Amino acid sequence: MPSPIRVEENEAENIARIQEIKAERGDSLIILAHHYQRLGVHQCGDVVGDSYHLCKAAAHTEKARDIVFCGVRFMVTSAAVLCRDDQLVYHPDRNAGCPMADMANLPQVRTSWKELGEVTPTAKVVPVVYMNSDLDLKAFCGEHGGIVCTSSNAGKVFDWCFDRGEKIFFFPDEHLGRNTANKYGFKGKDIVLWDPKQAYGGLSAAQIQRAKVILWKGYCHVHTRFSVEMIEKARAEHDGIKVIVHPECTEETVAAADYSGSTGFIQDYVQKMQPGDKVAIGTEVNMIHRLSVENPDKLVIPLVRSLCPNMFKISTGDLRDCLENLDTWEPVKPDAGEKHYAKLALDNMLNCAG
Repeated sequence: MPSPIRVEENEAENIARIQEIKAERGDSLIILAHHYQRLGVHQCGDVVGDSYHLCKAAAHTEKARDIVFCGVRFMVTSAAVLCRDDQLVYHPDRNAGCPMADMANLPQVRTSWKELGEVTPTAKVVPVVYMNSDLDLKAFCGEHGGIVCTSSNAGKVFDWCFDRGEKIFFFPDEHLGRNTANKYGFKGKDIVLWDPKQAYGGLSAAQIQRAKVILWKGYCHVHTRFSVEMIEKARAEHDGIKVIVHPECTEETVAAADYSGSTGFIQDYVQKMQPGDKVAIGTEVNMIHRLSVENPDKLVIPLVRSLCPNMFKISTGDLRDCLENLDTWEPVKPDAGEKHYAKLALDNMLNCAG
């Protein structure tokens, strides 16, 4: 597969300098990198994984004092909550945010929760916030007996929730919530879509009371781009090809694929493929490009080129700049008022998944 983007200028020089700094700082420094990072940044990571895996690494890192996180903002703030008080977390580019995280804010969630309580007892509703969210929403969930969810542990989170309540209020990604609910066996009126721009989510009292899973109207633009037509095209062009998509895709796309799973699942699948096997993947294109480079004896292609511009904001130049100026680089500090409850929700996630 050809490179989906042009190679960064001075990338080789930047990587060499980054490796020098890592050698100088030794065990006091660790670099965490998400699967969606550029190939050059990925090559510099000490731990590479999905958001769940990286949060777990931040929580369990023992020797490092300085944690540099190459990912988007919501991942970095979560790591800053989970690490020890004597550790510091740094973000090479604080402008790397997430449009989906911006689709739910605390005033909206509080209003929605109040409206839910007017129709059904919220003591029986468990709030679930996707990792792709701001810290104040994680704190809201922690304060109200809820939990953080990732694409790799969503099924276990549903188990956890229904051990504690009768309904799930899932935000901000409707597609991960719907695909998990479908896999869990819920159908039809069990699942409703809550539109925060409408009173009571645009739902009737009967719809809310009957529902088992209440989904927030939000989405990931990288993954909603993939379609059933793209899957059909890949199969028509490559005989015997398998198709894997991320569960942030629409339910129609997930149903048409052979498999769906987190970025960790996707990576494991590709690594276990036999030479000559073929796979078309529906997720962020930089990860697919890396997998194709690492597995040259297999055909690994994207359903279509879909890039996350915020993940792409972090370059090897940014990482080098951060490391060269680490002693003066501003660490990410969670709001003290949010940290306690956010940690409860994140700890619930880690403990639930084992």
